[in-house]
Amino acid sequence: MRILIRTSKWAIWARRFGSLALPLTIIPVLLHREQLITSADFVVIEAVAAGVAALAVFLALGAFGRLWITGDQGWSKAGWGLFFGIVCLLPFAYLGYEAMRYPMVNEVTTDIADPLPLVSPVRVAPTSAVLRAEIDATFPNVQTRSYPVDATEMFAIVDGLVEARGWDVRTRRAPPTALDIGQINAIAVTLFGWRDEVAIRVAGTAQGSVIDMRSVPLGGFHDFGENGKRIEEFLVALDQKITLTLRDAPQAAASDTDTPPAPEGEPDEDAD
Repeated sequence: MRILIRTSKWAIWARRFGSLALPLTIIPVLLHREQLITSADFVVIEAVAAGVAALAVFLALGAFGRLWITGDQGWSKAGWGLFFGIVCLLPFAYLGYEAMRYPMVNEVTTDIADPLPLVSPVRVAPTSAVLRAEIDATFPNVQTRSYPVDATEMFAIVDGLVEARGWDVRTRRAPPTALDIGQINAIAVTLFGWRDEVAIRVAGTAQGSVIDMRSVPLGGFHDFGENGKRIEEFLVALDQKITLTLRDAPQAAASDTDTPPAPEGEPDEDAD
């Protein structure tokens, strides 16, 4: 007599929902990054994906309990459902952690008194004094920079750092002279496809140049600290770049002066 062992329906549905949650979580991110769907639609789809993934985890855990008691088949199906569900829930857990870690801001800037102009049609609400103090405490490196480098050379350095990060430059206005002002406006895309506008101003002074930055989210209810981290990372990289430039400049000048000029009237050995 042949004994048939049933396959747990909980395990079957756990794998099905887990398999559905995986593309439902990943594909909208790719579409959002390419601007094929709006941020509002992206949030709705990802909320559905989170619900499907949570259901897959619940069914998988329930399947494990039933399989232990009944001896039915389906351990691998429940395992895959649990795995897919947890993988899909990890990005939401990360975003939740970042949302609790960083303040909810509508802009981060080094110059609150004279904010840099934007090219995107976005309305930025004024930042309250309490929120500004919280931003300063969270991102202590978001400060105006002054360097003993003239504005024209500094603008070229800043432009190179922007290009290295792959930001989509919308406007690029170089300072005509060392005492003028130049600005770059670019769009930066986050990992999940949200877009922020970054503005960088290079102002020439008699002592060198002054750098200010502003980063503003263009959509979404929370920037998860992206704008503050972006400015801090860029300014730290700029500090390091200028340090290397100033360190190497005296060595280049010294090597030029150490080379004696050729005596007048003596032909060059390489000359024909």
